Amino acid sequence: MSGQNGNNENNENNEKKKRALVTGSSRGIGRAIAVSLAKDGYEVIVHCAGNRQKAEETKKIIEAGGGSASILQADLCEPDQAVRLSKEMGEVDALVLNASLQIRRPWCEITVEECRKQMTCNFVASMLLIQAAVPHMKQQKWGRIVTIGSVQEAKPHPDMLIYSASKAAQTNMVQSLALQLAADGITVNNVAPGVIYTDRNVEALSDPEYAGKVTASIPVGFYGTPQDCAGMVSLLCSQEGRYITGQSIFVDGGKSIQ
Repeated sequence: MSGQNGNNENNENNEKKKRALVTGSSRGIGRAIAVSLAKDGYEVIVHCAGNRQKAEETKKIIEAGGGSASILQADLCEPDQAVRLSKEMGEVDALVLNASLQIRRPWCEITVEECRKQMTCNFVASMLLIQAAVPHMKQQKWGRIVTIGSVQEAKPHPDMLIYSASKAAQTNMVQSLALQLAADGITVNNVAPGVIYTDRNVEALSDPEYAGKVTASIPVGFYGTPQDCAGMVSLLCSQEGRYITGQSIFVDGGKSIQ
């Protein structure tokens, strides 16, 4: 019991303003997560690949709610830019790895470059940012790492082989790191969204026939929203989430078990 009490005291000492980097937070799920963490008291670093205007919108939403935010820009499809971002972000207490690249292509037509870009953005960049964030987390004996995966880890789309494989690889990394970092007060988890209505899939879901098939594959019978994912990430990044680590939590309306 003394070890548990010591950990509680350590956490209480770390209740100062915490910083969080949310990659891919200029829109969609990432934006909802950034706004939610700001409401939880985090100073949020909003990240974008290229659309600075969208990132500014996220920043304004956070500040309008009384929160604090800054912006960093980097194309995580390129390892050198991921390394640059890892240096520019500084010390962070929570790292939410949401940025990803999704290219629809029949498996027999996938090019090496398409494979490289997706694996770099969806897996390699996550690893590089974790490597940069962990030393500070270890020093303070507190940290939160959350990767954003996909229901495709369990139900791979036939035209997104590399995307689904990269998300499965990311979750494998989460499970490995959770075991290695648990003693340092760092939790590492994956949140796997199902069909979330964002600008990424609005075009595909505008086809009534396709939309009907997709809805029929979701046990609860409707699409999720970015806020459905943000709530889970907020829990995992909080003190209340301290006993959850090494998990892949599906926020998918039951689709992964359908």
